[in-house]
Amino acid sequence: MDIAIAGKELWDADPGWLNTASYGLPPRRAYEELQDVLAQWRRGSSDWKPWDASVGRSRAAFARMIGAPVQDVAVSSTVSQIMSVVATALPPGGRVVVPDIEFTSNLFPWAVAAEVETVPADRLADSITGSTAAVAFSIVQSATGYVAPLRDIVAAARAHDVLVIADGSQACGWLPVDVDGLDVLACAAYKWLMAPRGAAFGYLSPRLRERMRPLAANWYAGADEGGSYYGPPLRLAPDARAFDLSPAWFSYVGAAPAIELLNELGVQRIREHNVALANRFRTGLGLEPADSAIVSVDAPGERLAAAGIRAAVRAGKVRASFHVYTTAGDVDRTLDALNP
Repeated sequence: MDIAIAGKELWDADPGWLNTASYGLPPRRAYEELQDVLAQWRRGSSDWKPWDASVGRSRAAFARMIGAPVQDVAVSSTVSQIMSVVATALPPGGRVVVPDIEFTSNLFPWAVAAEVETVPADRLADSITGSTAAVAFSIVQSATGYVAPLRDIVAAARAHDVLVIADGSQACGWLPVDVDGLDVLACAAYKWLMAPRGAAFGYLSPRLRERMRPLAANWYAGADEGGSYYGPPLRLAPDARAFDLSPAWFSYVGAAPAIELLNELGVQRIREHNVALANRFRTGLGLEPADSAIVSVDAPGERLAAAGIRAAVRAGKVRASFHVYTTAGDVDRTLDALNP
């Protein structure tokens, strides 16, 4: 199916939504599955286990999207929680290199646990040295839409045996991403994956897990699913599930069909659609084309609000973001508001 047609037929987005970088809009099938489960909860007509099956579906769908073995993917609720547990793998006094405009969910955990050095985003690879313990960055920066040169960063990190920790929250779902060369890929699912807030995923490489401590160890992370409710000894799963949080079920009920649909449509095709619309917007403002679905511009945000355009303001600029349900009409309406 053509992506533009899919956006019209499978979503119920009102015109003017250019704010997926804040939160994504659910496809109809995800919304309907969630409504069914909420009705079951209201009446007490279901056990929790069918809801929990959505966690497995979501984990498998996310693993497929990023090209990872499903046993290397943990489930969580926030990126900061994933990163805080990853921080247990750092050596005492370890130095973490982070871009100077990094979102704090991928900055504060390192500031708590290690020595942080911030550098310009385009100098990240050059700043990795033998004294670096880890490099942590967003694949796509949330305020500016800057797409990190992933291969260059991975190559520099591997040359010095440095951990590579990536936040994919503003990338996964529109930008093809794989975990080759990464030790961590964390992703909040409520943005481009269009899930309810409360679902997050973390790819944790085997070499990293050997160094980590499961600070949030719980029954859901047990080796025997459904058999780790009570009593010692400690018996955690032998793979990334050892770092699972007990899931917010309803968030995953919405996540599973949304991520499955993105895989069906194809992330590369979605990227082409999103970037084409972003560049239509850039061209209309006299800007050069770029390779991101996020566009940050100096513009009068009050004009957009008056025209019914929903975008965000980040780092003092209007941030517009374009996803599968965005149309050329949305772009042109926004340009009309900014170029009266």
